[in-house]
Amino acid sequence: MKTDFKKIAVDGVITSNPTLKLVLGTCPTLALTTLAMNGIGMGAAVTFVLICSNVFISLLRNVIPDKVRIPAFVLIIATFVTIVRLVLDKFLPSIYESLGLYLPLIVVNCIILARAESFASKNGPLASAADGLFMGIGFTLALTIMGAFREILGAGSIFGVKLWDFKIEFFASSAGAFFTYALFIAVFGFVSYTLHTKKKIKNYRIKDVSPAETETAKEV
Repeated sequence: MKTDFKKIAVDGVITSNPTLKLVLGTCPTLALTTLAMNGIGMGAAVTFVLICSNVFISLLRNVIPDKVRIPAFVLIIATFVTIVRLVLDKFLPSIYESLGLYLPLIVVNCIILARAESFASKNGPLASAADGLFMGIGFTLALTIMGAFREILGAGSIFGVKLWDFKIEFFASSAGAFFTYALFIAVFGFVSYTLHTKKKIKNYRIKDVSPAETETAKEV
């Protein structure tokens, strides 16, 4: 069966966006989106773990017994999370410190466990790698955009660069995190619904036109 990489890409970034559509990984989303750079850092770490764990789980999917499936998945994921932690601690200590407790918690991140269970354990390594990549990209984009939104309004800066002195402290608070998340989910849902509805109407109109009417329209 041929792998539809276009569908995997669209699902990961838009249709099944893990943050704005599936609402997974809410803890880091709420806690780390005070700064845009945090979104990039956490997103990159999660993407790396997603790709590597998906590939390994896919390769071992016929070897791992069903009874120990989840513990095996967690062990594989924990291995790559440890690698990420060691690398960040050694080479990027500022990002390591800013991500704090949420870095080791990637081990039990719902996004990674969900993709391991629903996709990697049922598909080949190449498709699983693509799924991990685009799910990670969707997660990274959502966190980075939300982080930029909150940073601009809550701190008057973007990626640490000061824009102005005006700031709304509400957006830097926990309540601001929930409000921002709800706002982005609502906007994303509205845009997705609108585009889906327009596509259905367009497909219906095309299907409803008979071949004879199509030929007549061409002649005219």
